[in-house]
Amino acid sequence: MTDLLSSISHYGYFYLAVVCFAEAIGLPLPAALALLTAGAVVPYRDLHLYLVVVVGVLSMIVGDVILYFTGRASGWALLGLLCRVSANPETCILRSAEYFYRRGKQTLLFAKFIPGINSMSPPLAGSMKMRLGDFLQFDAVGAFLYVGTYSLVGYLFSDALRAITRGLRSAGFAAEMIFAIGLGAYVVYRIWIYRKYRLLDVIPRVPVEEVARRLMSDHAQNLLIADVRSHGYYDADSERIAGSIRIEPNNLVEEIKNLPKEREIYLYCT
Repeated sequence: MTDLLSSISHYGYFYLAVVCFAEAIGLPLPAALALLTAGAVVPYRDLHLYLVVVVGVLSMIVGDVILYFTGRASGWALLGLLCRVSANPETCILRSAEYFYRRGKQTLLFAKFIPGINSMSPPLAGSMKMRLGDFLQFDAVGAFLYVGTYSLVGYLFSDALRAITRGLRSAGFAAEMIFAIGLGAYVVYRIWIYRKYRLLDVIPRVPVEEVARRLMSDHAQNLLIADVRSHGYYDADSERIAGSIRIEPNNLVEEIKNLPKEREIYLYCT
């Protein structure tokens, strides 16, 4: 393993920018760990805390703006792509959309602290036609809070890191060990989350042809089809499957009370 601390000292800003940008566009890279490491390096090497914050914030904003415009242009297509690499694709989009419905633009202030929501928020904002000025304002504050929190924690606990690692061969080796342990823990956590949701039962799906056949049968009166499109993709004047009803997915508690329990219910979305 190369001297990580030395690498961060000489190329730290570049490495930091790459990791922060990669996480912003949805790649599973631990920007928080990179920020903690960069913050811890500040007292001992030639990194500056204000530059760590500036580089991290700008890198994340660039990635977020790319997703914002891509989401604005492609809508559901990009959201579906991001959710395919999510730990739980079945609830990925609805969970993110629910945050926007409840908190609006304020979602961008804390989205980066929530795995899954962090990469979904910019394209959701774009697909929902949020004004670019509003998006940049709230996204910049959110990025600053995220980058500032982790880099400042690394900076404040850098002395503790030195005390804990006293007796090791070098500060560089200590940083390598801390980074390696943190990275290993992050990978194990991601695998655990992925396996946890993969073990759950997925939503059963029925082919369109099968539903059409059942609607033509003598038992059609026992079927109920519900339109559950959400977050701007449902238009009251748009076409729906004949005989279907409309269910607002963000008001399920009340909607479920009105559903007949004796009928088979089929849902469809975008």
